[in-house]
Amino acid sequence: MDLDVFVTAHRAEWDRLDHLLHRGRRLSGAEADELVALYQRTATHLSLIQSTAPDPVITTRLTQLVARARATVTRRATWRDAVRFLTAGFPAAVYRSRYWWIPTAVLSTLLAAVIGWWIGAHPEIQSAIGAPDDLRQMTRPGGEYETYYSSHPAASFAAQVWTNNAQAAAMCLVLGAFLCLPVIAILFVNVLNLGVGIGLMSSAGRLDTFLGLILPHGLLELTAVFVAAGTGLRLGWTVIDPGPYSRRTAIAQQGRAALGMAIGLALVLFVSGLIEGFVTPSGLPTWARIAIGVAAELLFLAYVYILGGRAARAGETGDVEALDRSAELPTAA
Repeated sequence: MDLDVFVTAHRAEWDRLDHLLHRGRRLSGAEADELVALYQRTATHLSLIQSTAPDPVITTRLTQLVARARATVTRRATWRDAVRFLTAGFPAAVYRSRYWWIPTAVLSTLLAAVIGWWIGAHPEIQSAIGAPDDLRQMTRPGGEYETYYSSHPAASFAAQVWTNNAQAAAMCLVLGAFLCLPVIAILFVNVLNLGVGIGLMSSAGRLDTFLGLILPHGLLELTAVFVAAGTGLRLGWTVIDPGPYSRRTAIAQQGRAALGMAIGLALVLFVSGLIEGFVTPSGLPTWARIAIGVAAELLFLAYVYILGGRAARAGETGDVEALDRSAELPTAA
């Protein structure tokens, strides 16, 4: 291969690629397609030169061009992407799912209260849960319900709680595609555990102590679980009724948003884990611990309804950028 002839024939393409890659330049759709095509051709040119007529100057230039083009085409995540996700994508996704997770939260809370009342009002149900001595050991002052939150060092306990809750939330989000059934099962187990605690502690006359231990971290923690469950149920319903899109397109759109929410909810649960590890077992007065929990909950709701509502009204869905997903064409309903 005559290198001079080859360079003369293709220099204009390399210069054009370099021009398109100029930092800060916003590309149109046609220019983006052109960039991809030039990137592929330049990569081929580099391979030919390296194998037939290696020239250090030309090879260096093309290597740098191909590397820059690859970074642009693959769109590596940046801090700007992270900021956009936290200030728009995640809160908008939670906001748009509110018609699923708010009813989930209300019904779950009512069910936990009913289970708690049922257990507290029926000694025979308590006997089926455990032996009387064991139940007294759990509910007495300084018993297992109270010492649970201080049984391990705060940092390791917070990490353990965060890991367990993040796994439960992720399972709700991912398993929702299986027609909602796994989500309902996971949610029921959480509600049942809460109801049992309410029932046993109320029967021992210590419901106020139980709520003082649960509310500081539980408000934010349960909200995150309800958001995950509601989003999982929404994903499961999309399998049944994809709406105006093809089932594949609708599931892909909701699934991408759900996976993004898993990351956001992990951060929310990290905060609730810190509260559970450091605030709940602390020596602060009960009112102060509950006030911290209420403040964290109100901040999260403001974050969702103010930032998320604004982003949702601007068209944000919580899905990935348009360049990172395939085209979506509506189909007949």
